[in-house]
Amino acid sequence: MTARTAAAGLPATEAGGTALKVLLILTISLFWGGNWPAVKTVLFEMPPLTLRAIGFATGAIGLLAWARFRGLRLRIPMAEVPWMAATGMLNIFAFNMCTVYAQLMMPTSRAAIIAFTMPVWATLLAIPLLGERPGLRQVIGLALGMSGLLVLLGPEAVRGEAGPLLGPALVLGAAVSWALGTVLMKRRGLWVGHAVVVTGWQYVLAAVPMVVLAGVLDGPPRPGEWGLRTWTALGYHLIFSICIAQMMWFLIVKRLTVGQAAVATLLVPVVGVSGSVLILGDALTVRLVAALGLVVSAVACVMIRRRTAR
Repeated sequence: MTARTAAAGLPATEAGGTALKVLLILTISLFWGGNWPAVKTVLFEMPPLTLRAIGFATGAIGLLAWARFRGLRLRIPMAEVPWMAATGMLNIFAFNMCTVYAQLMMPTSRAAIIAFTMPVWATLLAIPLLGERPGLRQVIGLALGMSGLLVLLGPEAVRGEAGPLLGPALVLGAAVSWALGTVLMKRRGLWVGHAVVVTGWQYVLAAVPMVVLAGVLDGPPRPGEWGLRTWTALGYHLIFSICIAQMMWFLIVKRLTVGQAAVATLLVPVVGVSGSVLILGDALTVRLVAALGLVVSAVACVMIRRRTAR
């Protein structure tokens, strides 16, 4: 036991596990948060179905190739196939389809905020499906986080001035789909398949219909017409969001309760909105800073353990 872990009153292995969880959450928040302005940038020059077809196919090929290179078993146990298919269609196919079209209908910052109401739906779905009961700290954290999201939405949320309803409805559907997929991942319990392999096959299932749809409705991609800005944003989207972050989410759900994992994602819209300020030119406002403080406080309530009395 190191001096630091002893001072914290935690065994070395427990402290190391906590540090890993925090690192996973911070990393996935950065990758998924930055993905929102990246996707909006790509959509200026690329049809949405083409973007999703490229993303899903890249995730499938990249993750399964990496698993093969590492010598991981590519076969999924038959008992896990229905769970893998259901969670993949919810977490990957439905979520990404809804959000990509929503970004064409509404500002990216608002879409990111609505999408990450997911913790509300996940916490509610975990009650009947998992038997989870949120504790006081989790309730406080969830309340702080949702307050932060409401601050970001501003008075327009109360007055219902969100513009056409289709865009917000699509993002809300994405949030509920992601929440249900996350709860089902946890409901499965112990997964035998490696996270890289499971995620890779989920992308395969999503890529097959998407490639067909993109080929029929969008036609073949025209990479010669894409500028450097589009290529850079597409690279970020494919590497950090599609390949790395999706696999990390699988790991996070395996290590945390649904409530902890869900509230932890409240950091993502903060990064997404901040990225919109830096990349897309949105204004930095007092509302944004206030929401950042609320969301960071929410994550702290859920993730930081109280020191054990000695």
